[in-house]
This record gives sequence, structure tokens and C-alpha cells, in this order.
Amino acid sequence: MNRRDFILAGAALGATSLLSATPAWAVDRRIRLGLIGTGMRGQVLLRELLRRDDVEVVAMCDIEPIALKRGLAMASEAGKPAPKAYGQDGDEHAYRRLLEQRGLDAVIIATPWEWHAPMAIDAMQAKVAVGCEVVAGVSLQDHWDVLATQQRTGTPYMLLENVCYRRDVMAALQMVRAGLFGELVHLQGGYQHDLRAVKFNSGDPDQPYGSGVEFGPKGWSEARWRTEHSVRRNGELYPSHGIGPCAMYTGVNRGNRFTHINSFATKARGLHEYTVAKSGGTTHPSTQVKFKLGDVVTTTLACENGETILLQHDTSLPRPYSLGFRVQGTQGLWMDVNQSIHLEGRSPAHKWEPFQAYQDQYDHPLWRKYAQDAAGAGHGGMDYFVVHAFIEALKAGAPMPIDIYDAVTWSAITPLSEQSIAEGFKTLEFPDFTKGLWRSRKPIFAFDAKY
Repeated sequence: MNRRDFILAGAALGATSLLSATPAWAVDRRIRLGLIGTGMRGQVLLRELLRRDDVEVVAMCDIEPIALKRGLAMASEAGKPAPKAYGQDGDEHAYRRLLEQRGLDAVIIATPWEWHAPMAIDAMQAKVAVGCEVVAGVSLQDHWDVLATQQRTGTPYMLLENVCYRRDVMAALQMVRAGLFGELVHLQGGYQHDLRAVKFNSGDPDQPYGSGVEFGPKGWSEARWRTEHSVRRNGELYPSHGIGPCAMYTGVNRGNRFTHINSFATKARGLHEYTVAKSGGTTHPSTQVKFKLGDVVTTTLACENGETILLQHDTSLPRPYSLGFRVQGTQGLWMDVNQSIHLEGRSPAHKWEPFQAYQDQYDHPLWRKYAQDAAGAGHGGMDYFVVHAFIEALKAGAPMPIDIYDAVTWSAITPLSEQSIAEGFKTLEFPDFTKGLWRSRKPIFAFDAKY
């Protein structure tokens, strides 16, 4: 048995709760990892990987020379061995050569969305464990294909959804599990912050944000590819940040499931007005583009156990950042927009209390243990935790805390919302990717202070 098969065998045992006292990774606790995508998001993840003594970044791939050069420079500056580089020739499938590299244990995929599914499928077929940035796929069929490949190969797959590890979100999770909100009834979340400056720029890699109105081939970083989705798609394009915590609170895929979904979209005005204002008129080609994505997309999900969840995608209008979390049960509720809480019998009648005191009391053991290590990591420390979880689960040969069923269920909200809007805001049945296993699967996310 070679190293890669030995690792996968350990992971398979972990997935069936048969992991022995000595995990497969005990033979070598250093994860040999490849990074596919060394752009701005990839570099954020790379910084966390390079800080770890139990990870060796042995390969990098990007077809953008500047991005690849920056990734390699980061490894050198960290005093790490030089990773083998792929993609200098501009071949869009250069990552497949990376997957053939001897001794590769895992990859992290941080590329444009449309590449996530094919890259993950190719990696799992090569028996290389996958940590994939959101989303899991673009079309609904993508999600079924990714799931089928994981089930056929048994290769570990984790969705790198970091908001599940946000400090207040995890404290609220502790409170949910302690029963402080009573029986959950309704939840809310979303992807709500002004991304207009992310979707356009001048095309200068040294000035990626707020520096112009170019996108597509003339843009840089996310403006090069992400803005195109706003041109041709109308739906909940980024559901995982909002739905991830809500799904963990309600036990989706573990004793609960989504049963129905519908979506509504407003008119599209924000991106057009931004390009007009930023360019000083209507002569720039970007001001003539008709954007399909509604400025605010509202999606409602119904759950098997009777809860409803409301999501909002709101990235094209001026607004402060807030993911809009709300956890409401028979005994009270928490809302993140004002960081307030009300618990019947504990809070003053009909009055809000500041959440901070409760957060301090119910601070998750992971944050108590690793807050100092997470200091300075991206997204307020959350990126440390998501990378840590992926690596530690691999080392233990244990199930991924945000697994393949979570990945495809949360991410499939996008194509389903697009279908709902296109069919006149129709309510659709939500597919059961677990095929009934949700009834017997047990919650595993963040149940201890390991990952």
C-alpha cells in the first residue's frame, strides 16, 4: 500500500467511526499539499499554510504569471522549500499535472467558481484529498457529479466555509446546543456587503480594488471572472456564508434537511450606477452592460423539522457589512446586526441586551484555545480555523467537519434559486443529496477543541 492509499484508508475508517487508536497519518504528520490558485484568495490561505509546521506546500498552480510568482515568493520569504510550479505555460489544465506529482496528499482549490467542480473531481479521482473554496459547483449537475465522485472514490472533501468559525457565530452555536433559545423556529443570514469595488478595477494588479470600472479580460483578480456572474446570472450567488451557520444550528443533513426553496430578486440598478459614477459618465463600455443579478435576492428555505431560513444576497448597493444572522426560538433570539440578544426570563422584559457578555460566557473552546494563533489571520481569524480544521482532520484520518453533503447542499442553493426566479419565483422541492442518510447522521462540527 502506497502512502496516498494508506492515508485514504485511514480517512475511510474515520468516516465510518472505525478509526483505530493509531491513525493512518501517524506514519508522517506532515501534510504534503498543493495549492491550485495563487491569486488574492489563494495567497490568504497560503499564508496560513506556510505558518504551520505540519504542512509542506510542495506544489502551486496558476496560469496568471504574476499570481504564481507572488505565491512562490511567499514560500521563499517564509523560509520554506520551493514548491514545484505549474501553469507557467498558460495551460488551463496544468493543475492535472500537479495532481500527478509524487507524494501529494491534498490540494486546496482557490480558483474561479466554474473550475471548482472539475478540479475537485479530477483531484478525487487521483485520490488526492480536497479542500475547496466555496462554491462546490455552478450548475445543479455539478453538485451531483462532485458528490458521486466523492462517494465512488472515498476521497476526503471539505468545503472551506470560514464563517462557521466566526467567534460570535460559534458562541451562538454553543447557546443553541445548551438550549438557551428553546426550540428553534426561524433563522436568517446572508451575504450582505458592498462588493462594487471588488467587481471592477483598472486592470492594474497592484491596485485591485476601487481603482476603475474594468472587468472581464481587462480586469484583475475577481473583476476578471466574478463580475461576469452578475452579468448573466440572477440568484443567490453566494449562499454558504449565510447558510453554513444556520445549517449547523438546525442540524441540516444530521437529523434535519431542507425540503423546499424559493427566491425573489429585485431590479438591477446598483452596478450600473456605480460604473456611471466611477467613470464620470456613460461613455465607458462597462456603463452599457445590462446586469442580470438583482441588487437584493431573497431566498427562503423550509426544513423538515419545521424551521424556516431566510437568506439575502446584497452586494451591489452601498451598505455597511453585516451577514444579518438571526437565531430565533421559543425562548428568545440573537441578532448580529446590532449584536443583541433577548432571552425570556433572563433579559429585561421586551428589552435587548448586549451579546458580548453571553459571547464571553459561551465562547467556544476552539476560540479559547487558538485565539492567539488565529490573530492576524484573514476574515478576523476565521481563515486560521478553517485551514486548521482541514489539516487536523486529514492528520487524524477523521471525517471532515464541513463535509461533502454540507458542500453540495449549501452550494446547490445557487442553481435552485436561479431556477426559482426564472420560473416566476416558484417554490421548488429541495433535493436530498444524502438520500435519506440525514435521518441517522449525527452532528460532528465543533464538538471539541481540536477542530
